[in-house]
Amino acid sequence: MTYKWNYLTLTTDQKNKLNELTKEIKIDPILAEVLVKRGITSVDEADKFLNPSLEHLHDPFLMPDMEKAIKRIEKALGNKERILVYGDYDVDGTTAVSLVFKFLRKITNNIDYYIPDRKDEGYGISVQGIDYALNTDVKLIISLDCGIKAVEKVAYAKEKGIDFIICDHHMPGEVLPDAVAVVDAKREDSIYPYSELSGCGVGFKLVHAFSIRNGFEFSEIEHLLDLVAVSIAADIVPITGENRVLMHYGLKQLNSNPSHGLRGIIDICGLNKRDISVNDIAFKIGPRINASGRMMNGKEAVELMLANDMPQARKKALAIDKYNEDRRELDKKITDEAFEYVDTVLRNNDYKSIVIYNEDWHKGIIGIVASRLTEKYYRPAVILTKSGDTISGSARSANNFDVYKAIESCSDILENFGGHTYAAGLTLKEENFPEFKRRFEHISFKEIESKMMQPQIIIDAYIQLDKITPKFVQDLALFSPFGPENADPLFVTQNVYDSGGSKLVGRGFHHIKLELVDKSIETPIQAIAFSSDSHFKRIKEKQPVDICYTIEENKHGAKSYTQLMIKDIKDKPSVQD
Repeated sequence: MTYKWNYLTLTTDQKNKLNELTKEIKIDPILAEVLVKRGITSVDEADKFLNPSLEHLHDPFLMPDMEKAIKRIEKALGNKERILVYGDYDVDGTTAVSLVFKFLRKITNNIDYYIPDRKDEGYGISVQGIDYALNTDVKLIISLDCGIKAVEKVAYAKEKGIDFIICDHHMPGEVLPDAVAVVDAKREDSIYPYSELSGCGVGFKLVHAFSIRNGFEFSEIEHLLDLVAVSIAADIVPITGENRVLMHYGLKQLNSNPSHGLRGIIDICGLNKRDISVNDIAFKIGPRINASGRMMNGKEAVELMLANDMPQARKKALAIDKYNEDRRELDKKITDEAFEYVDTVLRNNDYKSIVIYNEDWHKGIIGIVASRLTEKYYRPAVILTKSGDTISGSARSANNFDVYKAIESCSDILENFGGHTYAAGLTLKEENFPEFKRRFEHISFKEIESKMMQPQIIIDAYIQLDKITPKFVQDLALFSPFGPENADPLFVTQNVYDSGGSKLVGRGFHHIKLELVDKSIETPIQAIAFSSDSHFKRIKEKQPVDICYTIEENKHGAKSYTQLMIKDIKDKPSVQD
């Protein structure tokens, strides 16, 4: 893949802010530049960013209808009513259900949980789920990570004498469901200061509000933050603002004292001897939890996360790991078929989005395939498959294209849809697919400029290798946790060359293990460049190259060393200031 390197120069005002931050918080000017480019321009903002604190969490009662939600839960507990915790089958939904159920089961035995079957019920609130509640004498359903558009389903439940509390983080429709409470910071009337919580994050705010009202110390719910961290990383929500605080403390919990269930997954992933990062969750822990809902039923993921002891957790984790193996095989097959379709059918077309319908593809895999397509072709993708009497699928964004808005514009021919800017789901009748495809492609063609379809790297700063001191690396670590809208800072160093120790590594020898120097240092610095063997001959000839990279501190037992994770290599200087 050929990347365009972009370096955004600072404005005069930004330079003044940089100088102020450098002076006031005594940070390296390079790192002050990174802060300013991320919109952090005041000393107070920088202090909150670099030093996340639980005190920075917002008052949960600022959330819409939170007061109503807590009163209804208290009423249910007082009257010994049966409560059903209901959530989606993905990582965000299952962690949210696990969190709220785990908290409430310490207070009442009149509680149950429900995860809809992806194949038979589809996403969100289902009639089957409500009927299950009715048949088990449930009087209150708390829905998590779903329900914001379930107007008809909530009305059906109300007819049956069942109340709903909806805790969601997706965009509401024009009409809110007639629930006792609709807790969603994306409501138009919301005054909550942060609107990008995960579904599990909203569940945690519900638990936090209940704790405040009923005299629980925060320390009694802090252990639940490991689940919130998993949801944030897996659901690809921004790691900014309140999410940054929740992720910071969630990772601490995950690394120091995770729940039995998450410990089981950590052991299966081989992560038990290292510090777990956001990437570890996104690429190892999250996919395994997701595999349960994709391949079988998300209820098994909840059973894992609610495990009371390690033997039970290991047994559940092994079962889910097997689902993940099956998921990988299916994932590769469908991804290869999707790539072939794009390369043969769309190759000669002037296309700016990818819309594919294949009735034979597995419904649980198409979201992953959509992500793979956007990564490879740098275009928004919508992948659909047969789902009972309708077709349904997943959409993923590229180039900051708002896939939710594009899908919403087709709402008159859709049966259901939901999501946010970067990811969405939809259901429609098969006869409406050609019209949906035409409209979505028209919107993308109109809004996406051709230059936006070339993968770009936004460079944070140019540095020489002598800048990478232990103090610099230590201060850079304060910028973590990294993720959406707070990516690892990308640096460029020009005219680096091999000190003599670089070599090809890995299966097939496609990766380069590098030992690099530039004019500023004599002792080489370690680096790794994946799938970059095409540059190896030039590097071994000690020809200068430009590298774009992030900086990582690797730990092996008591020892640690700094390593550059190379994102791209250019054989000739080509960075434009």
